[in-house]
Amino acid sequence: MENYSTALRPVDDTDKTLNVTLQVTLSQIKDMDERNQVLIAYLWIRQTWHDAYLKWNKEEYDGLEVIRIPSSLVWRPDLVLYNKADDDFSGPVDTNVVLRYNGEITWDAPAITKSSCVVDVSYFPFDSQQCNLTFGSWTYNGNQVDISMGMESGDLSDFVENVEWECHGMPATKNVIMYGCCSDPYPDITYTVLLQRRSSFYIFNLLLPCFLISFLAPLGFYLPADSGEKVSLGVTVLLALTVFQMMVAESMPPSESVPLIGKYYVATMTMITASTSLTIFIMNIHFCGAEAKPVPYWAKVLIIDYMSKIFFVYEVGESCASPFGQSEDSEPFLRNHKQNLKKKLKVAPPPCCPDDDKSAAFHLTFDRCVYCSCRGNGGILGCDPKLVWNVEYIANCFREQKATCLKVAEWKKIAKVMDRFFMWIFFIMVFLMSILIIGKAP
Repeated sequence: MENYSTALRPVDDTDKTLNVTLQVTLSQIKDMDERNQVLIAYLWIRQTWHDAYLKWNKEEYDGLEVIRIPSSLVWRPDLVLYNKADDDFSGPVDTNVVLRYNGEITWDAPAITKSSCVVDVSYFPFDSQQCNLTFGSWTYNGNQVDISMGMESGDLSDFVENVEWECHGMPATKNVIMYGCCSDPYPDITYTVLLQRRSSFYIFNLLLPCFLISFLAPLGFYLPADSGEKVSLGVTVLLALTVFQMMVAESMPPSESVPLIGKYYVATMTMITASTSLTIFIMNIHFCGAEAKPVPYWAKVLIIDYMSKIFFVYEVGESCASPFGQSEDSEPFLRNHKQNLKKKLKVAPPPCCPDDDKSAAFHLTFDRCVYCSCRGNGGILGCDPKLVWNVEYIANCFREQKATCLKVAEWKKIAKVMDRFFMWIFFIMVFLMSILIIGKAP
């Protein structure tokens, strides 16, 4: 090593270009930070060149062909990672170099690199990434130090499989770039790491829960309105999806490109918001009350007559009105009252009315004397006007109550048919939305 300088290029002629052969072995992908767009990889970097000043005749040294000396004792090419994204600017580890008798030097050094990588999360979690590792000389131009590839691609023979990413290759290309600052060419070698995300983890932890939760939104229409939990179910499902959306947003870079799973969450949340709004509208119809207007004729024909049969809605619900168009009373109170009146009419008439007609249309009975006096005086017209007015008032109240309950029951059935209709519509929407969005994955 006498008269040897590590600061000068080891060439016989200063106009001669020194050729450096670069070979990179990818050992492990330690991390892919999508939010900061940084790839952390463990590499083995092999550089080979010829030193014109470090040669010897092996015959003079008992056939010695190879020696190993510290790398700090010889000239080393200043190859650096151009797209380095680390605060530490230290290069590879100062390991020994292998020196052959013909001046060939091989320098193998491990390095943990942090390189910037343009991350495209449009199809997350079914995305694939291409991260470049660009190596080149920092001070020497192509006329002084030329870089060549040892292999057509990076070596993956010793690659340790990553739990999140699959490596599908590491092709290498050589580029010669003319920078604006200088007129000399600057060669570099770019290794492209082809990564494919393993999506099983995200399917079971992010997509599947969202898919199952989204199916709860249509079931809110099936929930009875009297339970008072229809709106609560929609709000709870919306909050649950919001939590999953925040989990995805924390790991993704804040870019304009919305991930595929983010689009799925937004579409699902929009659908749940629409279903909750429709639920509020339908509940307003269900609890419209006695003050509501009668059901329009078109609604009776379209919803009650046709749609109710299509969606198998036959129950009227609790109502004192009869089922639509039928003659039997559906309210237990009126049915029991009618049965009690029939039982009373079957009892033999009082002794003061021997000629009582049991088939008469008038069936109301109050007091024995009043009954007889009315029948004996030629019917109800001969009774006390005040009594007649009270009886008519009671009959009118029953008729109004029956009509009111019938109207309320009709609105309730319309609400139930609309619930069943929107339930199937939203079930189809959830299924189609899942197929369309997930189907876009490459």
